[in-house]
Amino acid sequence: MNNELLLGRQPVLDQHQKLVGYELMLQLEAGDKTPPTYNPSRAAMLICAAYAELGIRSALGRNIAFLRFDPMFFHEDAIEAMPPDAVILELALETAPDAQTLARCRALRERDYSLALANYAGLDERSMPLLNMLDVIKIDIREHDENKLRELAGPLAKLPLKLLAQGVETQEAMELSKKVGFELFQGYYFARPEIVSGRRLMASQISLIQLINLVSRDLDTAKIEDGFKHEPALAANLLRIVNSVGYGLNRRISSLRHAITLLGRRQLQRWLQLLLMTPAEETPDPSSSPLLQVAALRGRMMELLLRHSYPRNGTLADQAFITGIMSMMPTALGLPMHEIFEQIALETSVMEALTSHAGVLGKTLALLECFDADDSQGCMHMLDQLPEAGLSLGTLNSCLVESLRWVNGSTEDR
Repeated sequence: MNNELLLGRQPVLDQHQKLVGYELMLQLEAGDKTPPTYNPSRAAMLICAAYAELGIRSALGRNIAFLRFDPMFFHEDAIEAMPPDAVILELALETAPDAQTLARCRALRERDYSLALANYAGLDERSMPLLNMLDVIKIDIREHDENKLRELAGPLAKLPLKLLAQGVETQEAMELSKKVGFELFQGYYFARPEIVSGRRLMASQISLIQLINLVSRDLDTAKIEDGFKHEPALAANLLRIVNSVGYGLNRRISSLRHAITLLGRRQLQRWLQLLLMTPAEETPDPSSSPLLQVAALRGRMMELLLRHSYPRNGTLADQAFITGIMSMMPTALGLPMHEIFEQIALETSVMEALTSHAGVLGKTLALLECFDADDSQGCMHMLDQLPEAGLSLGTLNSCLVESLRWVNGSTEDR
């Protein structure tokens, strides 16, 4: 499974745009969602296998995995290998549930599993028998206008369950869904904001850019320390980060110079770039911020892929991480890439990768852009463009899980 199929993911957010979890799915070959040989029960079995085989439970941290099952596989014992506190089981029904399915739902509820109903189309023979056992109802908002969404959501408002809007791809769609009563939202709308040329950066962002440039130019620690001294909030944040990581020390760090030395230039640059993508009132927490998670995952996955392909070229792996992070910077800042280049010092190979997908960095970035877009056909095409890298679908799956683990809790090599 790990070498033949691509594990896809769709982020699920709450009303505050905090990451709740991911719907895990299999990306089918050639981008075809319903090929003649597609077997939903086998797909569900492979999702369960992937969850166990790849260690997804620990990789997701506190985030929930939404797993969809067809009625046939819903009765399999393999489902109960999933931890109840870490998954939501989605039941996809085409017809009314039979007595066996209802009994299975009751048994799973007694074992503390949370249940969701996919493809909700109203109070009918398919949904009515299940209502008192559901925690989540999913509605694909792309299939309905506003009036129909209100009609579907209204009767459910007083029930102790949450409505999840599937297919939310724009901010407008998210706002509409929120207005009619949805509490959970699935899609990549947060990564598609308006980009405006000439938009002015906030003072805090300008200060961060100055520090990023100091670090990337490999100046003396004293000059970097002086830059932090002019930004007390950032200095306090730096000390908090280093002290929370610990580094096996018996005493807390109070010196900026010591903190900079312990954290290291590479990690300091990564932390500052993530901080640049964070609202001014918050600290960077990729495990809860969807935009930061996409950026951190893309950066870490690029780094791991390049380490895999070119194990003796640490510089290329470092550039890969920076390329992945920077690819999300226009989204975070609302600025076109060429204006960001005017303010942040980057190496030529990184800039060429970001603007034209040039070189191995650019091709790897294009591969991960397809991966994030659930474009399996695009992934296969880009893997063919990187024959010398020795990458496979299995490599992508493994790097995704390792990157999720890194983002969601592991401080090793941060």
